[in-house]
Amino acid sequence: MVKDAIQQSWPMPANPRPIVIFGAGSIVRDAHLPAYRAAGFPIAGLYDPDIAKAKTIGQKFNVPVFVTLKDAASQPDAIFDLATPPAAHLEVLNALPEGSFAVMQKPMGSTLQEASAILKLCQSRHLKACVNFQLRFAPMMLALKDLCTKGLLGEIVDIDMWMALETPWGLWEFLADLPRVEILLHSIHYFDAIRHLVGNPVGIHAKTLGHPQSKISNTRTAAILDYGDRLRCALSINHNHPFGRKYQACEMRVCGTKGAAYLHLGVNLNYPEGEADILEVNLGQGWENIALEGSWFTESFGYRMAQLQRYANGEESELISNANDAWHTMALIEAAYESSAQPATRIQTEMK
Repeated sequence: MVKDAIQQSWPMPANPRPIVIFGAGSIVRDAHLPAYRAAGFPIAGLYDPDIAKAKTIGQKFNVPVFVTLKDAASQPDAIFDLATPPAAHLEVLNALPEGSFAVMQKPMGSTLQEASAILKLCQSRHLKACVNFQLRFAPMMLALKDLCTKGLLGEIVDIDMWMALETPWGLWEFLADLPRVEILLHSIHYFDAIRHLVGNPVGIHAKTLGHPQSKISNTRTAAILDYGDRLRCALSINHNHPFGRKYQACEMRVCGTKGAAYLHLGVNLNYPEGEADILEVNLGQGWENIALEGSWFTESFGYRMAQLQRYANGEESELISNANDAWHTMALIEAAYESSAQPATRIQTEMK
């Protein structure tokens, strides 16, 4: 039996610092502010160039609204939360006081070149920055990581990520003109979580493409991560499966030499209402359901912030998914797009 000691939450900081949020989009409304309020984090205020939009969210959550970027960035002893598009990260990071603590919304730039510029800026201005790869902090993923760390699954030899569902891309109008969507803005979570579990692959084979009935540039991806000759890792992602809930899925299977784990990522099914997350584990005596205390949305956002807060206060020595580590996830994403752009190995069509 899996013991109750398996981790699926993050300890809170003893003395939380006030949070300044940049951005007033749906992710702030639906995830950041609800999670921070539930965790009891103080909110110093939020800023968005669209002042009207910022005021709407400010009134909803009873938090102050800053009129200028400079005002927001000048708050003392604050943790800065960049819930901004990747193109805005550099401007906001440049405005922060040197040595600030900050978390950036994923992705860390739209390309590896942009990610490198962000990393260099963080290094030159001594910013203690991380990226909001909050799937790492979902209760089911914290538990899975703990199982792996404790060796309860043995050597990890197989990872499958499979998704087939209908994503309501229309909720995000800005996506319509972007050349990179699926891997960069969605499956990046899965690539990053896999890196978190088993480290960096040595290479990747990938193909990402759109759909005849979608205006989004790419909505379907197939990828194989090369971890050598002992670990098989594959992802099959399809956002264009509108044929009813019965055969839709969003799940990960992780198999080791001693046991296996199954994860059901519920938030993506019937988004944004979603379903409950599920974690089941088999350590050789049959499948056991692990009672989860929370879900990817929204507890993970609170735990991500808690870890940064504890690091800022000296309660933890490591900043998880820091800018340097996040750069490696971006390198993997860039390699996926490069692989997709290359021709496949041609099949011989006649005998020579």
